[in-house]
Amino acid sequence: MSGMRNTHLSYSRLSRFESCPLSYQLHYLDKHTAEPGIPLSFGKALHSVLERLLQDVIDTEYAGPLSEERALQLYREAWTAEGLSGLDLFQQGLCILQDFVRQQGRVDARDILAIEKEFRLPVGPFTVLGFIDRVDWVDDETVHVIDYKSNHQLFSRDELDASLQLSLYSLAARRLWPWAKRVRLSMWMLRHGVLQETTRTEEQLEAALAYVETLGQQMESSEAFPARLNPNCVHCDHRRHCPAYARALTGQRSVVCEDASDLESVAREREEVSHLAKILTARKAELEEVLRAHLTAKEELVLAGTRYRMFNTTSLDYPLEPTVEVLARATGLSRDELVQHLASVDKKSLDALLKDAGKRLGSARVALLKAELGSLATKHHSPRFWAKEVA
Repeated sequence: MSGMRNTHLSYSRLSRFESCPLSYQLHYLDKHTAEPGIPLSFGKALHSVLERLLQDVIDTEYAGPLSEERALQLYREAWTAEGLSGLDLFQQGLCILQDFVRQQGRVDARDILAIEKEFRLPVGPFTVLGFIDRVDWVDDETVHVIDYKSNHQLFSRDELDASLQLSLYSLAARRLWPWAKRVRLSMWMLRHGVLQETTRTEEQLEAALAYVETLGQQMESSEAFPARLNPNCVHCDHRRHCPAYARALTGQRSVVCEDASDLESVAREREEVSHLAKILTARKAELEEVLRAHLTAKEELVLAGTRYRMFNTTSLDYPLEPTVEVLARATGLSRDELVQHLASVDKKSLDALLKDAGKRLGSARVALLKAELGSLATKHHSPRFWAKEVA
């Protein structure tokens, strides 16, 4: 590897180069100090807690339920280490960890093959270095690779099946546990309490290896590393050093469609505007947080010809039974008629209730209950515009 830019490859290096060559240059070649945002630090804190929580299980050869008290202790330590702040975010993390402990249920040290398992995978002239969050024994022919994610959104089936990260993990698991004939792959979506599972075929793994080697060669031979605006720019830990990000903050655009019949031009401008809108919205939120901090001590601020105040908005929720009773007296309609007109159950509230009920009923009973309730639900469909970048 002497004379090469990269002493090794990793999924992080590959994905950074893939999404924005300039970010890769700033991070790995120019060695700029990273400025991780809150989502990254929050995710690291959660990962640290889960790693140490399950490492305790392995070290003590424990079998039984995980401890919420131990999770809270580790969370406090990780929260401080990452320099996080804010009650709302702290509570989010606490709820995520409590849900994880409950969903995990009983653990057995004998079923956990590895935590934060390092692997080195030869790919052509390169070595891919990585760490797998967790690997469980399923049976004498199967291992289960698990990667923890704190994303707000679930992955689509296409994203899951095409994930380069999971492909690398599958290849690594085969080398680390050669007796395993099957490798299950899961993203444990911590905010949702969902394991999104997939597998890989031999053809998919061969394609992943070829792609990694191709990207590696591009990283070695590239002479220019242009910035590439994308949806992740607002989270980039080098955005302060990026000229494209600086231009985006001013709203500058490089593509303006002059002919609406030129659909390629329409699409290019639409994507650029979409990226700019996300960057500007995130910047607006950052600036508002600064103003909010000063408004806590004052009733209002007058700055740059604009008056800023904090105010409360009010929404009304009508309790079902008293409301129906009043309406029944006033309209002469029966309770059943009124309920038929007025009452429906909010999906978010129902999901929260079922999640809480799962602690008592068990996951199998809740799954049946969800199916039964789903058959009662009225489904509404409306057209929505959807867009996703393709390679």
